[in-house]
Amino acid sequence: MPSLESLLDTSSAVYAENRAHQLQLLDQLRSLEARTRTTSAQSQKAFDKRGKLLPRERVARLLDPGVPFLELSTLAGWLQDHPDPERSIPGGGFIGGIGQIAGTRVMLVADDAGIDAGAMQPLGLEKFIRAQQIALENKLPFVHLVESAGANLLQYRVEQFVRGGMAFYQLARLSAAGLPVIAVVHGPSTAGGAYMTGLADYVVMVRGNARAFLAGPPLLKAATGEIATDEALGGADMHASVSGLAEYVGEDDADALRIARELVAALGWSPAGWPDGPAPLHPEDELLGLFGAELKRPVDMREVIARIVDASDFLEFKPDYGPGTVCGHAAIAGQRVGIITNNGPLDPAGSTKTTHFIQACCQSGTTIVYLQNTTGFIVGTEAERAGMIKHGSKQIQALSNATVPQITVQCGASFGAGNYGMCGRGFGPRFVFSWPNARTAVMGPQQAAGTMEIVMREGAARKGEPVDETKLAALTAKIVQTFERQMHAFYTSGLLLDDGVIDPRDTRRVLALTLQLCRQAQARELRPMQFGVARP
Repeated sequence: MPSLESLLDTSSAVYAENRAHQLQLLDQLRSLEARTRTTSAQSQKAFDKRGKLLPRERVARLLDPGVPFLELSTLAGWLQDHPDPERSIPGGGFIGGIGQIAGTRVMLVADDAGIDAGAMQPLGLEKFIRAQQIALENKLPFVHLVESAGANLLQYRVEQFVRGGMAFYQLARLSAAGLPVIAVVHGPSTAGGAYMTGLADYVVMVRGNARAFLAGPPLLKAATGEIATDEALGGADMHASVSGLAEYVGEDDADALRIARELVAALGWSPAGWPDGPAPLHPEDELLGLFGAELKRPVDMREVIARIVDASDFLEFKPDYGPGTVCGHAAIAGQRVGIITNNGPLDPAGSTKTTHFIQACCQSGTTIVYLQNTTGFIVGTEAERAGMIKHGSKQIQALSNATVPQITVQCGASFGAGNYGMCGRGFGPRFVFSWPNARTAVMGPQQAAGTMEIVMREGAARKGEPVDETKLAALTAKIVQTFERQMHAFYTSGLLLDDGVIDPRDTRRVLALTLQLCRQAQARELRPMQFGVARP
């Protein structure tokens, strides 16, 4: 397989400018993630007083030491819980990601009870459901560290309550699919949240701190007049000896986590292992210098491919046909992949080539990786006469019905129908990740403003009225501001339009792990049941 040669000039002013811009964005990303951890850690004294570990300490104790944890959706809820960037706390009230416990790869979700007592944040529910979906698709055991005050009533929304049923529905489906669901209850699991515990296949509760009930003592007294203590109503010992809700009781957080690790080991799930392959010939650090603030500046996406695939080997498919679209075969950490990307807008020939390549990958059972960097489908009289709509629709048909896993990385622009044709979130890729510089929108801000200006001027001309230039300027400025705010990778990630913003230098490692998950899921035979496990 031929190796890609790099033409990247790392001594140029453009490279230095791009690198500085990317590092600035990464600093902002780390600052936002640190804000979540710092806010949670402010509850340290309260946790210490109760003899409890902070949520992130629990996660660290449960996971195998020294093994990477792919944390997902770290910006969930960013600017959605509060419009003020200085007061918005990303994370959605959950810690979630793919990690390894006792040699077994799992989906791990932990309520971040250091923030608002673990109350569900606006995008927290969506993050939780997405974690369940990933576990289902990739056949991963689901482990939940429970401690939640329930829904955030200060931000109550009826649609969130109704959609909340999806979380319980997914837990039942996980169990029925043959995927073990484990709940470690460190604190309250109340009202609807009690079913987070009740729908688990295995429950570990912490003596003295864990409690699960449909109505807590205050609500019970108000509703029925009955007076009961937390322990008598829903404590760990009661549930272990009387109700049968709990299978195991830990003396404290650390002991409960020890039991959970032993339980995962006892399941006999196949060991995780880690994929490996020859490193790229070109340094991954150079990925920082490819994209800058100006998305109109062209980037040869072969430079990205050369820094993420094994030995920089890439067998390009139909290189002379539709050359603005790049397709080809490669390997990432020893795992065969088909790669699809763009060096400009998608044209009829590029869409035709992509359709052919997707179908060929399905024939050979090859996972497809999309590296998004496109301004969309090409427009114009010539493109329309060449059948752009027809050929673009063929491409969308092919990726929508592909029989192999598809993974998307948004590296640069993801505009218009190009987001669709390159397997954006709406088309169900197995995973979606974004680089900090990535931008997603129906079109660019200036194009949107220009379109509205033309519409308003033509409308005024039809009516024979003068254009209010002041009003027009204010409107176009507002459109530009709105688009620039909402197209930013941090904003779209806050809406869970991806599974996380990643450092470009981590792209190969993230793809290696997710590709392995896809491959193992294809090979794993489960023992599905008609119903989930129902404990006595």
